[in-house]
This record gives sequence, C-alpha cells and structure tokens, in this order.
Amino acid sequence: MSDPLSKASEPVDSVSDHHATTMKSANSGQLYVVATPIGNLADISQRALQTLAQVDCILAEDTRHSKRLLNHYGINQKLRSCHEHNEESQISWVKERLDAGEQLALISDAGTPLISDPGFVLVRALRQSGYSVVAIPGASSIITALSIAGLPTDGFVYDGFLPAKSAARQKALRGYSEEPRTVVLLESSHRIEACLKDVVEVLGAARQVVIARELTKRFETVIDGRADDVLAQINADPDQRKGEFVIMLAGVRLSSEASGNVLELNVTDMLRVMIEDLPVKQAAGIVAKLSGSRKNDIYEQALAIKKEQDD
Repeated sequence: MSDPLSKASEPVDSVSDHHATTMKSANSGQLYVVATPIGNLADISQRALQTLAQVDCILAEDTRHSKRLLNHYGINQKLRSCHEHNEESQISWVKERLDAGEQLALISDAGTPLISDPGFVLVRALRQSGYSVVAIPGASSIITALSIAGLPTDGFVYDGFLPAKSAARQKALRGYSEEPRTVVLLESSHRIEACLKDVVEVLGAARQVVIARELTKRFETVIDGRADDVLAQINADPDQRKGEFVIMLAGVRLSSEASGNVLELNVTDMLRVMIEDLPVKQAAGIVAKLSGSRKNDIYEQALAIKKEQDD
C-alpha cells in the first residue's frame, strides 16, 4: 500500500495551509473535527489521514480504541482523552493550546464527532469564543444507512437513541404516529428486540421498517419490511441481534393513494378511535381495508388495544 500521506496526493487545504476566516487571531491554532471509519478502516479520507498526521495533538473519545486506527496508518501523534465525562474540563486546556498556535484534532470512536458522540460542549465553547473549528468530513452511520434503505431522503428526522425503558420509549415512539418524514434512530444489540416490539405495539405491525446492522463491517445486514416481519426475522436469528443498529421508520402520508414504502394511515390511532364506538371485530375489519393490512394482524392488534383500554 502506498503512503497515504504522500505529498503527491496532498489536498490543497492541508493543516499547514488551511485559511479560516473565523480565526480568533493570526497566531491562533485550529481545531479539526475529523470523521473516522464506522467499521471498515479503508473508509477514511486522504485529507483526514494527513490532518491526523500533522496536528500537534489528537483529542480522542477512547485513546485505546483510536490507537488501533492510528497505528494501522502509522500515525504517532500525541493523544489526549476527551469524552462526555471530562469534556467540560478540557475546554481551558484546548484554548491554551490553540492560543499557543497549536493545531488540534477531535475524533470519536467511529464516524463523525458530535453526531450522537462527544464534542458538542467543546465545539460550542470554542466557536462562542471565536476560535476556528474546521470540519474534515467522512463516514456517518446515519447517512450510510439512509443511502441504502430505499426510503425517502428528501426529508428525514434523526433522534439518536430512544429511552432505555419501555414506557419512555413507547412515549417517544408515539411522537412518530403522524411523522411524514423518514425517522432515523440508533439502537444497541441488547435493546434491539425490545425496541422493535415497541414499534409494533405503538406504530402498528404494518409500519415499514428498515434495519441496518454492522454497516461496512464483515457481517453487514439490511432487513426491511413490515415492522412485525422485521421483528420476526430478528427473533429467529440470534446473530441478527448482535452489533450496532440503525433503525429507519417510513414516514406517514395521509393520502388516498399508495406510495411505495410510505405508510398511508396510522393503524394504531385509527383502532384506538374506532374501538371506542365499534365492536373490536368490526373496527379491525374497517381498518384492515383502509390500510391494506392483513385482517388477522389488525384484529390481534385491536384485541391488544382493547385489553389495554379496559385495564
């Protein structure tokens, strides 16, 4: 493999010649927010490698984890820990180093810093004080997942990790009952099954769901379909409950025309309203026709809602 930091491939805006109009002073250094791979080590840009090799110090979420990436590319810069528990205390140190004209880089364990990762507190403080903060873009699990999900991406909402407790998670999910945009969430291996169960319970078995697991890694998997079918596949194979997950929910369109992966009507909300005035079987039959869902699935969901209301 050729030297990734060779001058032949040196970008125009390297650390040494990058000009930032928002610099605090002519002698101030800069903080580079550098995206790193989300799995496959080859998914790092030439500019990111050059920046990491040239800065005076790298602020890393987990220095032990980051050393593996840096050692892979022969980068031996100084590392300093910067994570959610000590980020506030690092601000003064970073400002002192930038005032001394040093160049610093901020990386997270994987992907783009600040996106469900540490860095927000530090970057906000630096920008408010007039220091230059420069983005070195790269991998992001959110954008990677959206690019292969087959769901609309002209508008989407990203909410990171849902609450760990089921009651709080269901409350959060109810907020997507009428969300017209694609919803993007993150989830861990030990909660993926419970999260999908809550999706089925709150948003309905027919909600279109796409699960992207272990993106860019050896066992990358993408599962899509009705929420109940995706849950069944996760339940049937223990391997599909391992790793890191991006969950994407199709948006809701209240329309008389079907539109691909976009859910037409919120089944759960319709059932809740109709069950108040109609027998369960009749309400389920009407909702099944309106939504195009399987009648048996809707009937089972209606029985569960009726039991919930009676309790």
